[in-house]
Amino acid sequence: MINRKRMLDEFFELVQITCSTRAERQVADVIKQKLSGLHIEVSEDNVGSIIGGNCGNVLAFVPGNVNGAPGLLLTAHLDCVEPCAGIKPVLADGVITSAGETILGADDKSGVVAILEALRLVKEHNIPHGSIQVVFTVAEEGGLNGSRHIDPSLLKADFGYALDSGGSPGEIINRAPGQNTLAIAVHGKKAHAGVAPEEGINAIVLAGKALAAIKDGLIDAETTANIGMIQGGLATNIVPDKVEIRAEARSRNKEKLAAQTEHMRQVFEETVKAAGGKVDIKVAKEYDAFVLSETAPVVALARQAAESIGLKAVIKASGGGSDANYFNSYGVPTVVLGTGMSQVHTTDEFIKEEDLYNTGELVVAIIKAAGQLKK
Repeated sequence: MINRKRMLDEFFELVQITCSTRAERQVADVIKQKLSGLHIEVSEDNVGSIIGGNCGNVLAFVPGNVNGAPGLLLTAHLDCVEPCAGIKPVLADGVITSAGETILGADDKSGVVAILEALRLVKEHNIPHGSIQVVFTVAEEGGLNGSRHIDPSLLKADFGYALDSGGSPGEIINRAPGQNTLAIAVHGKKAHAGVAPEEGINAIVLAGKALAAIKDGLIDAETTANIGMIQGGLATNIVPDKVEIRAEARSRNKEKLAAQTEHMRQVFEETVKAAGGKVDIKVAKEYDAFVLSETAPVVALARQAAESIGLKAVIKASGGGSDANYFNSYGVPTVVLGTGMSQVHTTDEFIKEEDLYNTGELVVAIIKAAGQLKK
């Protein structure tokens, strides 16, 4: 049903617009113009001013034309990781890549164009549907900032779909972890390393002892932990008095996340204190986990829609966070859909042309299937 040429042209158009995190103004204005041209109600919230960006989340709403059908949320993010300026998309042998000096931007323009194409087809073919709310978020990369700061009262859907994952169209992520971050400052005592090292307390050594005692990596099937950053020391002839560490814990189980976070905190406090140092630890919740049953309407509908167009439906868990974590926390059950994007966040990023089109077909199939349901 989709117009393949139109969809491909639009994908090429959008990925060539520079859209760094917190600088999505240009691509947002283009998309707002496209939505207005379809006579769709469109607005922009104030999240840009909250997060120090030049653009807020773009919201669109299409009233339903079927009484009693559930309302859908369709979401994708506007920003890309660097380098995303001067992208030159190349199509060869059914695969779309960049020319090689930049990312491609299929993360997440593959989701954006699938939603836009589906909206056009709804209008062109007068497809029966419930209400459709679209949220194109900003600053998703590096913090889910658009969804984190959106006003939940603006959301009008019964359930939703975030088009923002690798894996072929038909992949449905119904479980994803919550995440806590730990900012750890280990304090020792400064001294001259060549004259009186015994008068100092080496903060790097203290941190090393604690790190050696921490459980990290894959803790269990749904829990992970990682030490991601460490910084400290001034010179080789100075016993360092401070080390800063950034770490994280993730789990799809709330109790396990709390336990792993507490383990990391406790190990640092006890180990550093026992060696004569001090430690300051700040724990921040980044987002909550979500776990949706395979029989939940949002999951069952996606599976039905995928199978109706000949796609293999695969329901699975993820180890990463997405805007879906926040939409779930706001009371809108939301799963993440695969769009076929691959090698994301690298200059080797690519997407198969067929996956691009299948993602558009899947969004249309979801809208059709929802239009046949009753709340």
